[in-house]
Amino acid sequence: MNELLLVDRLRRISGKGGGVIRGIGDDCAVFRPKAAEDLLLKIDQLIEGVHFPASMLPEVVGERALARALSDIAAAGGDPRCCLVALAVPRTKADRWILLFFGGLLRLAERTGTVLAGGDLAHDDKVHCSVMVVGAVKRGKALTRAGARPGDHLYVSGRLGKPWDQRIEPRLALGRKLAGKATACIDLSDGLALDLHRLCKESRVAAQVESVPMVQGVSLERALQGGEDYELLFTMPPRLKPPAGTTRIGTIVRGNAGTVWFEGQKLEPRGYDHFA
Repeated sequence: MNELLLVDRLRRISGKGGGVIRGIGDDCAVFRPKAAEDLLLKIDQLIEGVHFPASMLPEVVGERALARALSDIAAAGGDPRCCLVALAVPRTKADRWILLFFGGLLRLAERTGTVLAGGDLAHDDKVHCSVMVVGAVKRGKALTRAGARPGDHLYVSGRLGKPWDQRIEPRLALGRKLAGKATACIDLSDGLALDLHRLCKESRVAAQVESVPMVQGVSLERALQGGEDYELLFTMPPRLKPPAGTTRIGTIVRGNAGTVWFEGQKLEPRGYDHFA
């Protein structure tokens, strides 16, 4: 199957709607946002040998590629609208691999209301994928890392220390509940220690961590620094009740921007770092 046939096949199986006026088949997708919305733009990469092993099933790779970007849309309190996917694969990868990849991606896209609006296909020595997601949130209601204030309570949406290749379930419903209530939010992709440091640094505050909800059987180090949890870490004023299923783990305090305290000591901002 050549590229023309592959693109035509993808055009037939991709979704419609979500503000996408023109999608696959044109030089550019045309997206029309609703009135009184702010757009959310996110791009994420998935590289063979860095983010997943060559043995991972293509449909799992496809789902994971979209899920990683959707997790950031959730952290902003938004709804996904559409996505663009650039995929490069070795010539040895059969058409079936590509179609299975998009099959996995599109199943998650359908569940989350995300339209595949276009992208690009190419070949490379190994699989490399970039997914850009366009999301939307009510104007002025986007969650950021910069709003936490001293006295806010610190929460996380689930247990930490998950296996790195476990299925990602973007917390989109929770993100929508937090919009307009949480003061700051970040998705935990690089580890609690590093991502909390980032949130505190952007908010110009410090944090006191009192407990860490962990997956059974994992080490504390793994839960703090392992990454790939894709839970939401957020702050709320103490007067507000947090959504069900979330766990309070600490408090935002005054101090040097980015400092995190745990068990009486400073918690170093260590986690997954591509360039460390």
